[in-house]
Order: sequence, then C-alpha cells, then structure tokens
Amino acid sequence: MGKTLYLDCSCGISGDMTVAALLDLGANENRLRDALSTLPVSGYEIRIGRRNLAGIDCCDFDVALDAEHENHDHDMAYLHGMPEGAATECAGGHEHERVHDHHDHRDHEHTCDRHGHGHGCGGHVHHEHRGPADLDRIIDGAQLAPRARELAHRMVAILASAEAKAHAVPVDEVHFHEVGAIDSIIDIASVAVLLDDLDVDRVIVPRLVDGHGTIRCQHGIIPVPVPATLNIVSAHGLPLEISDVEGELVTPTGAAIVAAANAEHNLPCRFIVKRVGLGAGKRTYTRPSILRALWIEEIASDGGADRHQGASPTIDRARPGDIVRIECDIDDATGEVLAYAAERLRAARAREVHWVPVFSKKGRPAWQLQVIAAPEDVDRLEAIIFAETTTIGIRRWSCERTVLERREETVATPWGPVRRKIVTLPDGTERSAPEYEDARAIAQRENLPLQRVMDAARG
Repeated sequence: MGKTLYLDCSCGISGDMTVAALLDLGANENRLRDALSTLPVSGYEIRIGRRNLAGIDCCDFDVALDAEHENHDHDMAYLHGMPEGAATECAGGHEHERVHDHHDHRDHEHTCDRHGHGHGCGGHVHHEHRGPADLDRIIDGAQLAPRARELAHRMVAILASAEAKAHAVPVDEVHFHEVGAIDSIIDIASVAVLLDDLDVDRVIVPRLVDGHGTIRCQHGIIPVPVPATLNIVSAHGLPLEISDVEGELVTPTGAAIVAAANAEHNLPCRFIVKRVGLGAGKRTYTRPSILRALWIEEIASDGGADRHQGASPTIDRARPGDIVRIECDIDDATGEVLAYAAERLRAARAREVHWVPVFSKKGRPAWQLQVIAAPEDVDRLEAIIFAETTTIGIRRWSCERTVLERREETVATPWGPVRRKIVTLPDGTERSAPEYEDARAIAQRENLPLQRVMDAARG
C-alpha cells in the first residue's frame, strides 16, 4: 500500500537534504546506488554517513566530485561575499570556519544564463552548462522505474519554467549552471528513485520556511528567497514563510521537489507517526539544517486509526472534485506536435495523459486528448493545451474515483530480486504485477525473454 509522507521543512529543504531524509526513513540504499550507476555521467562518488547537528543524529548524503567537477561556489564565505579564507559570522555571533569539502544546497538553478556562459566570481570553478533537454536525456539514459523517471522529468520541467520566467527567456534557451553540475543531477535522480522505492503516494508539506537577506550567485548578489524559488512557489501555490535566518534555506530544487510531488498543504488533525527520517544539510545557520521526513497514519474522527497495519482491505474513495478530467478533440495536428504536447502536460504534473482515436466532423479521423489532473493544476494544464495544440475549446468536469489499497514487496528469482506491486480487491483477494524496470534489467543482463522473468516474479 502506498504511504503518506510528511516533510517538515521548518529548517528548509534542498536536494541532498531530501535524499538523506528519505534514506534515513528506510529507502533502499543499494537500489539507489544501482540506479545511479546507470546514469550516463561520471566524475563523482556517493558518500552516505551520519552527522550530528545540534546534538541530533542525522543521515548525510554527499556527492564527492573529482577535481575537474568540484564546486566551491557554495561555501559559506563565498555565498555571503566574504574574502577568500575568511570565517563567516552567524546572527548569534558565532564564527564558522569556511568549509571546502562539504556543500549544501548545491542546486542554485538561479545561477543560469541564457547563452550558457558562466561569469564566475573570485576564481571559482566554472561548470558545464546544460539545458533542460540535456538533463532529460541524462534521465532517459538511466535505468529508472517509470514513476521515478516521470518524477525526475517533472522536477526538471518545473526548474526550467522557473528559470525561464526569472530571466525572461524561452524554456529551451535556459542554460543551468549549478543544476547542470553532476551533484545536482544526482540529487534530482536520487529523490525520484527513493520516492518510488518507498512507494509514496501522498506527500504533505504544510509550509516552506526560507530565510531572508541576500546571497551570491554567478551574476552577483541576489535577494533571498531567490527568484527561481519564488517563481516555483508562486506557480504551484506552495505556502511560504520567511524566517529570521539570514541566508537561503529553501533552494529551487527543494521547492521543485515539493511541487513535483504534488504535495498537499494540510496535515490531518490527528495522526500516528510510524517512522522518522532526518536529513542533514551542510550550511551553518542559526538553526540546524535538518529536514524531517515522517511516515504518518491518519486517525479517524472516532478515535480509531483509518489504516492500522493488518486491518482488513479497504477502498480509498477520493472526495468528489478531487480529480478533474480535461478533454478536447484535435483533427489538424501532426503526430510530433501531439507527442510534444503530451510530454509537456506530463511534466506539468498531469496525473494521466491519453490520446484516443476518434472520428470528428464529416467523418474525419481525429484524436481526443484526455487529461486527468488535480483541481489546482487545471488552469496551468489548459494553458499548455491551448499553447501546444490547435484546439479552440476544452471540456472539463470533476470525477470521483475508487483506488484499491496496494503495497510493494521484493521477491527472489533465479537471477536476482524483483519488486512487485500487490493490490487488495474488495473481497480480500489479491493480485500482483512485477515491476517492469526490474524485470527488464534482468532480462537484458541475463539475455532472457522478458516474459520468463516476469512469470518467475509472479511466483
């Protein structure tokens, strides 16, 4: 069965903090390493360990880069405009030595440039400059589960849209500096892999808490919250709170994770905490850089738990209006245009996108576009449909849905483990389906028919 994940972002959120928190919550480290090993990039090493922040033991996720790709642009002294080798002083009057080997919040997508030319300051390393299409190709070149791949693409699309707006350029002219660097690509892919591994189907983020003041980037000094982060919270309706901390607590990638996960903003009135994961950041501020990830289980109003472990199978019925169906007919567009429109809709958080062959006026063959969306995403998705297709009208209506409980387990096959999804029917019986990406990887590695591997995984 899918789980409810509550992210407590009261001390900020970034890519590496999220990866660490999800690992601490119980995500499979070996599965993450296996997935990352298939990314068509090199020049890094993954280091996972423990750190103590404010007396609290946390998981630490670090992407150690080789000399060619190393990035010192985000050291505290550099970020706050201090001289090389200087110490930075926090608001509480405590000095913190400049750190050279640990970088938190590497994902400064706001340091982008229309032409891809870096303007680094102080002799700092210049990184490769990649556009959204380059990041998408890297994601597609890896062996990721479909849900993880889709989530990673959504994060890239959200970041690209935010940068395009910040710099007033088309999305395809955006060139990232830091998000194009290896460590940020790893953060994006890792979050997607781990959310899929944990089978998260509901994310709750009541608020994002950012700092204030200014921070240095490739173009100079910019205000906090940085433009890309503000564009993301604005476009996706994310609740934002400004704290008394001087500095950046929420990075654009952190905000994009919350947006791409389609996070809800209201915690249940009462809930049970099943498990807690703590992810460490690496910047030193007046509050500890810790992201908390909690499995929670809502408690019903009658005092009983809605979903106690071992309870009888139930059906999850979404409230009326929770899902919206968008539909239009198109008879004058090429297949390439239709495919591109579908890609943009999926990247913009459409739940499902379908093309259905139909007959239109005067018996002409046409395509019907069917999109399933959350209510808060409808306006944005309709704008994409009008921009990317030739339709002049869109139909929409609210729908109810019935969703079976599901869970994931790993089964052994003669060639290695395979994940499979198991759903529980209303009568208590179950049916299962192997994870395609796991079965495909074994079939390719062992030179076996895919169906043979899937049959073995079904038992």
